[in-house]
Amino acid sequence: NGDATASRKSLSGVELVSVLNDKTSQKAIFVHGRIASAKSEQTADDAVILLEKKPFNQSQLQEILSSQTKLTVDLENDIYSTYTAYPPPLVSDIKATIICPAAEKHIRKYMKQKLTVVRETKEDYLNITMPFLEKQIASNVFNLQWVFNILEHKAETERVLFEDDNKNTGFMLMPDMKWDRSDVKSLYVMALPHKRGLKSIRDLTAEHIPLLENIQTKGLEVIEKLFKIPANELRVYFHYQPSYYHLHVHINHIELDLPGTEALRAHLLSDVIENLKLTGDYYQNKTFTFVLQENNFLFTEFAKANKALN
Repeated sequence: NGDATASRKSLSGVELVSVLNDKTSQKAIFVHGRIASAKSEQTADDAVILLEKKPFNQSQLQEILSSQTKLTVDLENDIYSTYTAYPPPLVSDIKATIICPAAEKHIRKYMKQKLTVVRETKEDYLNITMPFLEKQIASNVFNLQWVFNILEHKAETERVLFEDDNKNTGFMLMPDMKWDRSDVKSLYVMALPHKRGLKSIRDLTAEHIPLLENIQTKGLEVIEKLFKIPANELRVYFHYQPSYYHLHVHINHIELDLPGTEALRAHLLSDVIENLKLTGDYYQNKTFTFVLQENNFLFTEFAKANKALN
């Protein structure tokens, strides 16, 4: 996050520009706002603000089930009744994630939009996707500095759960921003390899098997030790396309209902390892089928090449 969001004590001064997406099933809403710039009070930065209702904390149930929670009746019928409940402020908290200054790509990412299935052949990757990614990374549109700050211990050092500092097979294990660590069944952890230059599973070959097996072995051992969750209760996978282009592994509890775990995006770590053992250049040659949002910049490139509807 930029300086504009550093050490905020409230959301005062945030100007609402628009609602990007109202995800009622997930009890979340994403908004585009403007926040006074940290550099000049005369200017404002674009911001994306993600508001999500937190899961119930079982230790607070008695506080909710008390006179502190006020009710207004919605419906009464025989033994059934429904109410709108107004619990005490301390047990009705909302998670707020702020991205500021937000670039156009951030606003696009969180905007409600139509999805399209895309098939990306090896040739499509070499001729469309890779040149696009390299251009975006070189021009800093896809900014990875926040990832490098973590790996270089310049940011978020207090959040590191584990680190193997080997430059080829090592990685950092960190809680994802989606997880506040209040409930282990909502566990969401990321493994960030130290090795640079791996953008996604497209770049993986047989030489990277030791890195992947190290994440699979040490990463899951650490999670079981810290959170008492065995490997057979964890979902461990990559995204393709990923949300940022430094290779990373998602690890979450199998009871956690999440977007991005479906067949059109998730690729299990164990399957990736097995495929690379069978064929070392499997992911260089594979045709990937995935979903893109229609206002995604990569979708635009596929559309230009008449590949978006294949």
